[in-house]
Amino acid sequence: MNRIFATLLILLLAACQPASAPTPPLQGARMGGAFSLIDQAGARRADTDFTGKYRIVYFGYTFCPDVCPVDVQQLMAGFKLFEKAAPERAVKVQPLFISIDPERDTPNALSQFVSAFHPRLIGLTGTPAEIADVAKRYAVFFQKGEQREKGAYLVDHSRMAVLYGPKGEAIAMLPHDGKPEAIAVELEKWVR
Repeated sequence: MNRIFATLLILLLAACQPASAPTPPLQGARMGGAFSLIDQAGARRADTDFTGKYRIVYFGYTFCPDVCPVDVQQLMAGFKLFEKAAPERAVKVQPLFISIDPERDTPNALSQFVSAFHPRLIGLTGTPAEIADVAKRYAVFFQKGEQREKGAYLVDHSRMAVLYGPKGEAIAMLPHDGKPEAIAVELEKWVR
């Protein structure tokens, strides 16, 4: 019943949108750009593989004890609502999870992580230099914390989910720490 209500809410909100598209809040932002990383299957993937697709991009790490799994769960729940409400537009969206912990986030670790949230979510990792480069391009801060017992450590990082357009341009931040319905509404607003 809640899913039906959420889908109806998205459709009603979409009907209330003005005929002309509003200016994207991140229009002209200097974030995003080229990358070449390894996906959860061990294949090399470049930003150009997603040309023509909208991209939901979230930077995090699979060993994160709290915020990353919750944020990704919210993002993918919102994406699923959007898929149900607008399946023809949802196929134009590629969700990406980019690791900021390449030491531990192997393709296998990413595979287990992303498969828990959505079948189309792609996890990406790389060398420490590749991750540092892509994080800089996408305006993401991260810093490895101090080693704890048994070699465990946390990674401090920016917490944001950004929708990029078909040419790789930044469009809008997604409310990943809110309700899935709010994420679906933002996707409805920008994905054409």
